[in-house]
Amino acid sequence: MNETIEHLLHHRSIRKFKPHQLDPKTVEILVRSAQAASTSSYQQAYAIIGVEESALKQQLVDVASGQAYVAENSYFFVFCIDYHKHVLAAEIASGSVDRTVETTEALIVGAVDAGLAAQNLVVAAESLGYGTVYIGSLRNDAAKVSELLALPDHVVPLFGVAVGLPDQEPGKKPRLPMDAVFHRNTYTDDDTMRQLLSEYEQETSSYYGERTDGRRTEGWVYQMAASMKDPKRTYMRDFLQEKRLARD
Repeated sequence: MNETIEHLLHHRSIRKFKPHQLDPKTVEILVRSAQAASTSSYQQAYAIIGVEESALKQQLVDVASGQAYVAENSYFFVFCIDYHKHVLAAEIASGSVDRTVETTEALIVGAVDAGLAAQNLVVAAESLGYGTVYIGSLRNDAAKVSELLALPDHVVPLFGVAVGLPDQEPGKKPRLPMDAVFHRNTYTDDDTMRQLLSEYEQETSSYYGERTDGRRTEGWVYQMAASMKDPKRTYMRDFLQEKRLARD
C-alpha cells in the first residue's frame, strides 16, 4: 500500500467546506493534472470551466436542486464535452469534421475524456488535502448551464466538481462487492449476482440505518429500483442535437 492507493481507497464525497479560496497556482496544478489524463486518439475532447464569480455560482446552485456546496467551496469546476476547438482546427486546416463530431462515438469519446480528466483532478486535489464532490445535477437544466457559461455549439456541460477544505467527516459508503464488479473472463452468472446483491442490500441497509438513526433503512438494491424506475433528464437527446452533437 502506498500513499496514492491510500488516497484512492479513502475517498469520500465532501459536501461541506470551510471558507477558503484556492490560489491561482493550485488551480493551475489541478488543471494541469487533469490534462495529464489519458485521452482517446489525442483528441482531448473536453473543456473545463472554472467558475469563480459568486453570483454565477449561485445561479448554478439553482440549477443543481439547491445544493449549497455548488457555491460554498474553494473552487468550482465544470467539465464539458468539447468539440468546438476541433471544428475550429478543421477550419484552420481548410477541412471539416462536422460529420465526425456529430456521431454517437464522438459523444462517448468526449464523455470518457472528460471523466478521465476529472478523476485526475479529484485525485490531485485530495492528495493536497482537499475534499471533492461531483455534481451531476447540473444536467437538470444543461441548457441553462450552457447559457450561463456561454458555451458554443459542440460544447455540452456534463458535471461539476466542487473542491475545498473539508468541514465534515462523513462515513465511507460501502461499495459493491468486488465480485459484482470484477468478472474473470466472462460475466458472472445471475444466481451468483443475485446472491451478491442480496448481501450488499443488507450491508448498505445497515449503513444507512446507522447513518440516519433508523430514519432510512433501504439499501442499494431498493434505492436503485426506486431511483431508476422512471427515466430522468429525457430532454438531453434533443439538447445534444441542438448543440450539434449525437445527431448520428
